[in-house]
Amino acid sequence: MKHLTLTQRYMIEKYIAFEYSFREIAECLNISPSTVSREVKNNRIFIVPKNAKCAKTSQCKKHGICADCDYLKRECRKCRKIDCTNACSEFESVKCSRLDKAPFVCNCCKLQDICPKEHAYYSAQKAGSLSQKRLSESRQSIHLSDDEIKDLDELVSPLLKKGQSIAHIYSNHGDELLVSRRTLYRYVDDCILAARNIDLPRKVRYKKRKNNSNNKKESFPYKYREGRTYEDFKAFTRLHPDLGVVEMDTVKSKREKGKCLLTMIFTKYDFMLIFLLDSATQECVHDVFDMLMRSLGLSIFRRLFPVILTDNGSEFKAPEQLEKSRYGSLCTNIFYCDAMASWQKPHIERSHEFIRQVLPKGCSFDELTQQDITLLTNHINSVCRDSLGGICPYDAAKDFIAKKAAICT
Repeated sequence: MKHLTLTQRYMIEKYIAFEYSFREIAECLNISPSTVSREVKNNRIFIVPKNAKCAKTSQCKKHGICADCDYLKRECRKCRKIDCTNACSEFESVKCSRLDKAPFVCNCCKLQDICPKEHAYYSAQKAGSLSQKRLSESRQSIHLSDDEIKDLDELVSPLLKKGQSIAHIYSNHGDELLVSRRTLYRYVDDCILAARNIDLPRKVRYKKRKNNSNNKKESFPYKYREGRTYEDFKAFTRLHPDLGVVEMDTVKSKREKGKCLLTMIFTKYDFMLIFLLDSATQECVHDVFDMLMRSLGLSIFRRLFPVILTDNGSEFKAPEQLEKSRYGSLCTNIFYCDAMASWQKPHIERSHEFIRQVLPKGCSFDELTQQDITLLTNHINSVCRDSLGGICPYDAAKDFIAKKAAICT
């Protein structure tokens, strides 16, 4: 049941008058106490009584509010004939502190006939009308004014056309947006804004993934995979749950030989590293590992890259060479996904979408330099993510990396 019925609202009104608690009312109606509380608070009616006292009475110096008053020099607050609630434009009713706690209304208050403070009542019939009105308004296609839509369009559309995601926009401009994310997606879909669906980075439909649970036999019984399969990876991480996992892959420009990208991502923080390789070979990948070990030092490298999960690309088929330093000491543990199972390393696959926004499939990497790739990496690590609580990978990872480096020094 999504909405209360009129009968249930009548029962709530009746039980409040009999001074039942919200918990007792909820038990009688077989609903949650919080449902009763929200119902009363959201649908109560505020009424200012005729004998209401103004909150500004003690400081009020007004006189002559009535045009035909015989006592123009006397302060109006001392006059018994005047009704401040209707005569004075600055009237402000006194609010009762009892309305801030359960039952939030005056239905069962014994002083409501003589109390000069603002009253609040719960009426089942009026509550039903208010609920239907809100429900109807929430189903309307647009409930913003033309000026509000214009301001929203001027803020959101330029950012979407630059390639920013709606999640990133909400992380940085959430206080300025007047609608929810779902509503914003609908506005773009209905062409209310200047931006269109084609400007949204992930506005695509994916085919339903096939269930290959019956074909999980090892189809690549290569020697380099012995003790390094995905099942071995899961067993190893269960034994060492505190070790961080780094996913690794390559992004190639074309099928023929040429420059490619070696990507690594710290899965806990979605922090990505990208290196430009002259070609997708074991030697080029090994050169990157050797450079990282020399630059970071073996102790820091071991703490930052304790476990690496990658695919079955030919450039990764020399695990002993990558795992060990030039002196023969073990620095990391490399494992391999199953064949045709890229979903087993989802973080790196999802982050490749950011690369493809700038370098689409089929374009050549031959004219790029490592400086260009570093700039691309910085932009990717600066995109705010919902999975990180609205912050970017750089902010999420900088304390972690600094801490690991401090432990080793």
